Amino acid sequence: MYGLKALGYATVFSAMAFGASAQGLHGDGAAHGHGHGANGMGHDEVNMPGLRGENVTEAESLEMQVMFQNFTTLSRTVDNLSNGIRTVTTSSDPEVLVALTSHIAGMINRVETRDNPLVFIQSPTLDIFFERGDEVTTEIEVTDAGIVVTQTADDPDLIEALHTHAAEVSDMASRGMMSVHERMMGH
Repeated sequence: MYGLKALGYATVFSAMAFGASAQGLHGDGAAHGHGHGANGMGHDEVNMPGLRGENVTEAESLEMQVMFQNFTTLSRTVDNLSNGIRTVTTSSDPEVLVALTSHIAGMINRVETRDNPLVFIQSPTLDIFFERGDEVTTEIEVTDAGIVVTQTADDPDLIEALHTHAAEVSDMASRGMMSVHERMMGH
């Protein structure tokens, strides 16, 4: 696994074991549910059905739900490198940090094995990673500053996709589901 040893097996294990405890977490960024559009049958920001997909586990959906419902606890910096990105992401909430760590480790493993989760709200930017993930070098490190991810590639298309996806994730960390809704509506 790309740099996952840097996380330490205990951290990865505890993050992966997170699972069901995510169901009850609703911190400061919690969306307390509303439907809009389509006579109230539009967005469900409590159950977040868009976080499910053709090949996503319930635990993965719950991790994303925790992060979206508590996005105000996230902070993130991105350095665009000439050959990729370096990101530092953290949360002021320890439970959100566990979900974040597990999500990052899980998604990098999925890219490595070309196992696309096909999440309903997934950005098309991710397609190239699931097709050509073996061409991306990833290192993960957990530090006092947060979860540091460095991803590099040689191909300009992959480098551009890394920059684009990093910006999308930063927008989601800053604005939560609003950023996803706008991207999906073409704004």
